[in-house]
Amino acid sequence: MSQSDIHFEVFQRRDPRAAWVLHDVSNVREKAIAMAADLRRAEKDISVKVVKQYHGEDTGDHFSLTIYEEGHKNLKLDPAAEDAPVLPCFKPEDLYAQPARATLARLLRDFLAHNKITVTELIHRADCLARLESAGTVFQHAVQKVAVAQASSTNVPVQQIIKALNELVAKAIARVQRDHKRDYFPEAGPGSFGTLAVKLAGERDGLYIFSGTLARHLSSSAGWGEKLSSLLALVPEVPNEGEGRAMFLGAIDAVTAEIVANPSALRDLIGESESLGEALSILIELLLGTLSVRGGKYAALSTLSEQFNAGELPETRAAIGNRIIAELKSSRRLCPSSRLDELRFLRKVDRSLAIADPRSLSRDSLTAAFTLRSRRLVSNESIAEYLAGVAMPDEKVERLLLVEEHIAGASNKKQLAAILQQTLRSQEFADQFTNSGLPLMGRLRRLADLQMRVRRSGLRDELRAELAEILDGLATEIESRGKVFKTIEENMAEPAERAMAVLKLCMGNVLTEGRVRNKARDIVLSALAEPGFLKGFLAQMKKGEAPEHAMAELAELLELAGIPREDGLKAIAA
Repeated sequence: MSQSDIHFEVFQRRDPRAAWVLHDVSNVREKAIAMAADLRRAEKDISVKVVKQYHGEDTGDHFSLTIYEEGHKNLKLDPAAEDAPVLPCFKPEDLYAQPARATLARLLRDFLAHNKITVTELIHRADCLARLESAGTVFQHAVQKVAVAQASSTNVPVQQIIKALNELVAKAIARVQRDHKRDYFPEAGPGSFGTLAVKLAGERDGLYIFSGTLARHLSSSAGWGEKLSSLLALVPEVPNEGEGRAMFLGAIDAVTAEIVANPSALRDLIGESESLGEALSILIELLLGTLSVRGGKYAALSTLSEQFNAGELPETRAAIGNRIIAELKSSRRLCPSSRLDELRFLRKVDRSLAIADPRSLSRDSLTAAFTLRSRRLVSNESIAEYLAGVAMPDEKVERLLLVEEHIAGASNKKQLAAILQQTLRSQEFADQFTNSGLPLMGRLRRLADLQMRVRRSGLRDELRAELAEILDGLATEIESRGKVFKTIEENMAEPAERAMAVLKLCMGNVLTEGRVRNKARDIVLSALAEPGFLKGFLAQMKKGEAPEHAMAELAELLELAGIPREDGLKAIAA
């Protein structure tokens, strides 16, 4: 990977049969393992694991590896054992199994992309294998990577593993060359694949022959779009039932998945995009089965989308889901021109993918991706960009609260809360409200509005309470300086008038929750208990209104102000 992103995801679960739940994400291996160990020490009954995630920005290479697990299973890998995937093959047939094909796709990504071929074509076509053998050191480098990875977890010397792998691959190549010479893979065209699948179903080499015939059929396709269209054009031929149907769709699904899993192929199929966000939108529509042709673009992908909508090609759909996760985890900007646009787009992606089939898009993986991208969005650089050009401190707080609405991850929200706390405690913020020429009630209302947004946020309870207390403390100081309640008490001798004036402030979202509202409630309860309150209140009724109706309205006002109905009625009775 010329540029790579490596991070570590920490998971926990309380039961070996339950799903893993993402706890946090870290860019530091030791920190992630220490975090998992701390979780395990805090609660002995849970299991924890750390998964190392790789993503190459230039190549699109992505895979994950569990490096630490404690609880129902004990595992700890040495860093040396994490460098490359292992290819556990012992005979030529093993190279055709899905894990081996996935490893070949990663190791030979550039070669496959340059020659516009899939792994299935490579391992079934003699001409493709000959091209690989003549591709300089590409093949040997791939063998060496696998050998080093295997040697790090065994006592077998690297050179011995390299020799065994070379012998294994030589046998596999000889087999394909032999089968090519004896025309073992029949030539088939549109209209004959369904019959061939029924004929080969159940035979020992049936899938091998059918896949080889598919590879031969694709040899005349010039590019990725043509290959994909050629494959999807065969789908209507699928047998209605039986082993032939399963083999037919399985083979088509495998090759199609290899195409869309190749980042180079996917870029060709999507075409030029203004940003990663635009390309990601196309992938999401494709995954959800809603992509349509636009001005001649996306013809092959639109047909693939129809197959997804019909519930077909699950391996290909999962490959698209994996690509979406990989792009979300990458460090590329979704909307390079604006951090705020990026936040809004991320929220839109989250809403769109909420309805995705979990079999093709893991919610845990999606949460991990959003948590990782959110971590970058709350970095000092990103926050400085969000707040650039924002002059007023209250507007900075509002913008930070907007960031909170769009990010994921407890640690990310905690970091943002620390920035919010610093901003709210700043002298600049205090001066805006205490030394401002703005109307007193407008300043109190603004603080109450900011506090309401804090209280509605997704921050942890203790963080919300702390930030709300800061705002309430400033509002308490402003109310005291402005003598809001004192003026009401001095200028309104009638208890009913006084109580209604304070209730209106509560109802008008002028007062912050905490000391200010508690003081307001005390004034109201005191007024309710004064002699003459009930008479004065009933005198304010509309002409012809029943006393029972007026009392019901009063009880409703009291509850909306945070005064329980029973406490209010008891105060009046007293």
